[in-house]
Amino acid sequence: MTEKKQAAWYDDLQVRISGWLERWRERVKSSRAKDLFLLSLPYQVAAVLTALIAVGFAQLFHLVEQLNRWMLGLHPYVVFISAPVGFMLSWWLVRRFAPMAAGSGIPQLSAAIEVANDRASDRSWRFLNVRIILVKIASSLAMVLGGGAVGREGPTIQIAGSVYRTVHRILPPFWPKVSRRVMLITGGAAGLSAAFNTPLGGIVFAVEELTRTHIAQFRTAVLTAVIISGMSAQWLLGPYLFLGYPKLEPVGFSFMYKVLAIALLAGAGGAIFCRGLLVLDKFKRSLSSDRAQVLYTIGAAVVFSLIFLVAGDRALGSGKTLLESYLFDPEMHSSTMDVLTRFFAPLVSFSVGGSGGIFAPALTTGATIGGLIAQLFDPSRGEFNVLVLAGMVAFLTGVTRSPFTSAILVLEMTDRHSAIFQLMYAASFGYVAAFAFDRKSYYEHMKERLLRNLQKEDAQATANAPRTTASPSNTSTNTDRQAP
Repeated sequence: MTEKKQAAWYDDLQVRISGWLERWRERVKSSRAKDLFLLSLPYQVAAVLTALIAVGFAQLFHLVEQLNRWMLGLHPYVVFISAPVGFMLSWWLVRRFAPMAAGSGIPQLSAAIEVANDRASDRSWRFLNVRIILVKIASSLAMVLGGGAVGREGPTIQIAGSVYRTVHRILPPFWPKVSRRVMLITGGAAGLSAAFNTPLGGIVFAVEELTRTHIAQFRTAVLTAVIISGMSAQWLLGPYLFLGYPKLEPVGFSFMYKVLAIALLAGAGGAIFCRGLLVLDKFKRSLSSDRAQVLYTIGAAVVFSLIFLVAGDRALGSGKTLLESYLFDPEMHSSTMDVLTRFFAPLVSFSVGGSGGIFAPALTTGATIGGLIAQLFDPSRGEFNVLVLAGMVAFLTGVTRSPFTSAILVLEMTDRHSAIFQLMYAASFGYVAAFAFDRKSYYEHMKERLLRNLQKEDAQATANAPRTTASPSNTSTNTDRQAP
């Protein structure tokens, strides 16, 4: 679907919805009640749509993971077919249909928020639109079909941002003014809440990661979206916890040096992981021809296949199965092989350039680091779990540089409030260790690159555009219609 066709589709949908809502508006007696309802309705509708898509995506993601495991169960060497096919398909879908659907999706949402405004010059549509929703889902599923070590949470956040922007785009002209930027911020919070079933994490993520704006400017919208999307997801899936209820034991002040050791190493590991992603991304972008890109993608798939043959199922998918075994198996176990597998399998998978999230794989990698170091201290089962959770928080903080979000996410995933101080302690020192390696997060680096590319494209388009004497009003209208 071309951009002009997308714009025509939006306009037609807007006309239909506008007519229906105009008839409904006439029936509303109280202007105050009308305004309040009209202002909140877009957030509520977008929240429900986000929850429905997030739940459907999660179910498909799980089914494709199971399909991949079934194929590899037939014979391990099947990976030399499934991985190249899945990786190539994931890369091609993004390359052919929506380059902005590549990767996690959080840098794209951050960049969209950066450039969003309520004028015709808005450029957030380049990062968030209906096409990206479809390609994001398809590319992620293709990567998982190949066994790629990626998650669905980051893609869900970009999908949610696209849903919210689409709802904002089709609002009729008479609608009370709704800020596009606030809609996008709210979409990110709702997406995280629906993906992880972590409403507090969604709120903190919106404040800490997506914007520096004071929360007073969008607190009602974020709270409404998080509540509605979270409750909708729970209504479909039940009141589940992402990681269940791992057993923890009370630990005292003398235990904190163990948490400190894990936090520093896991936080530094998260920063090194991101540096590796950036290096591979830069190298892949230096490959100018499609042939070189294809060869790189096939080479990455072969490397991933070799990792699978050595490490087995631990290399596959988001790693949630391995993570659950660390927290719930009767015997405590961890190995250097687990750490290496969960470090390099996601690294290779992400480097392809298809769609896939970092959150869940980062949590698994952090758990393997926490479990490996924990064994040095001869802990009890409950103490081992505390240290595993600390590793998860610290590594995720090293990747995202969002310590509060990381601590709250793990806290809500496990419902282990007794460990809140240990998790916040791990997040703080994980951040310090990561900051020592790199002052910026992977998301910040990627967002800056996206914005630089956008500026170059706009400058090139301006230079190549034919000079006309069109009036400013006509120019604005045309620009607005080009935005899908």
